[in-house]
Amino acid sequence: MNKTIRRASVFALLLVFALLVRATWVQYYDGQALADDKDNRRNAIQTYAEPLGNIIVAGRAVTGSTRTSGGDLAYKRTYTDGRLYAAVTGYASQAYAPTQLEGIYADLLNGTDSRLKTVMDTVTGKRADPGNVLTTIDPDVQKAAYEALGDKKGGAVAIDPKTGRILASVSTPSYDPSSLTDANTAGKAWKELNADPDKPLTNRALRQPLPPGSTFKLVVAAAALEDGLVSSVDARTDSPNPYTAPGTTVPLTNENPSAPCGNASIRVALQYSCNNVFGKLAVDLGQDKVRAMAEKFGFNDEEQDVPVRAYTSVYPKDMDKPQTALSGIGQFDVTATPLQMAMVSAAIANGGTLVSPHMVSTVTDGGGDVLQNYDDNAGSEEIISSSTAEQLQSAMRTVVEEGTGTNARIDGATVGGKTGTAQHGENNSKTPYAWFTSYAKADGKEVAVAVMVEQSDAARSEVSGNGLAAPVAKAMMKAALDK
Repeated sequence: MNKTIRRASVFALLLVFALLVRATWVQYYDGQALADDKDNRRNAIQTYAEPLGNIIVAGRAVTGSTRTSGGDLAYKRTYTDGRLYAAVTGYASQAYAPTQLEGIYADLLNGTDSRLKTVMDTVTGKRADPGNVLTTIDPDVQKAAYEALGDKKGGAVAIDPKTGRILASVSTPSYDPSSLTDANTAGKAWKELNADPDKPLTNRALRQPLPPGSTFKLVVAAAALEDGLVSSVDARTDSPNPYTAPGTTVPLTNENPSAPCGNASIRVALQYSCNNVFGKLAVDLGQDKVRAMAEKFGFNDEEQDVPVRAYTSVYPKDMDKPQTALSGIGQFDVTATPLQMAMVSAAIANGGTLVSPHMVSTVTDGGGDVLQNYDDNAGSEEIISSSTAEQLQSAMRTVVEEGTGTNARIDGATVGGKTGTAQHGENNSKTPYAWFTSYAKADGKEVAVAVMVEQSDAARSEVSGNGLAAPVAKAMMKAALDK
């Protein structure tokens, strides 16, 4: 063989080898990527070839599947009381990526989760029977929150302080997930929902942190007591009224100018929501100590999964003293979700121990065998002493019995709470946010709640935590205690 033919043969062999390498690469690497691509129609066909597993509330499925009338997608998702549970379930759509629990447990619900496969499924390549997701949601508390919020734009969360079980997670205005399930009609519904200025797809319970206003004073009070800056909730504080923070000439005043806020104790300061007291406490403690306490409660946690990932509630860094004073009353750049403020009340109600909140109790296979138990594995941490927790419980009871939170009173129950009315817009030019966070105990049962009302039909002068948010919290707490 002459040199030219030999070189041509080697070159041809190299081309064949390169082709084989490329084919192997496409089949085993790019092939998987293509198979997993969200735009691959075969994935949707496989997902909706059979009925999906269900999301369960108190033993009853709030999801289902129904046969379609045509096309290559055999089934579509259905929802029972879809608007009521939308902030829990999210949606499973033939056209869009699933959200909330539908998205987190998509593999379990469509039968592709490896934990579901039997030996026979592995041998035959058959898709396993789908599993189910059992939630911690209490339908009575969920319904009470949804109905009490009504036409208001807001969010509400209820937690069992001892177990961390989320009993309710509600966001209003809500939407019907069923409108997004069918590929033939989902596009129109999607456009309408996204064009709605009230943003019904936003989960205000978990995923819209806003200034918490005076509800954040509970965190500052906890920091002051734990630090020893204040010896007890009834000890006099060094808090001039009004208070002017170092480095500024603008005094921090109170909503009620006649309230006894000068040098008030923490109990009185919570009862009348005295800004001067908590602004001064935040400055005296310093931003680092306040932040450390806030982070114990869950602020600045970028991976707060319940298992839906909640947006981070923020206590800021690198503030000057006037900004630190404003942070002490839940303003400046402090933000929180209703979940976060419910966690604050839950830890206080539980003697200072915060149990990790979760809205799924177990996930099971199609036969009901438990694959994962979240109730048994909920972590807990003592974040404040039992003495501090008991004192704050007592002070919160004073708020409800004699102070700014009287609309949350429940006959026959011990109720403690804290109101908040957070400024909104430059120079408070927009309607304030109304907050209420609380706990209630009766006959061995207890619950912690947080409610945020972002917007309502109430006149601006009537917007307050006690006027708008406390009645919602009361309805939720009563539903939990009446079980």
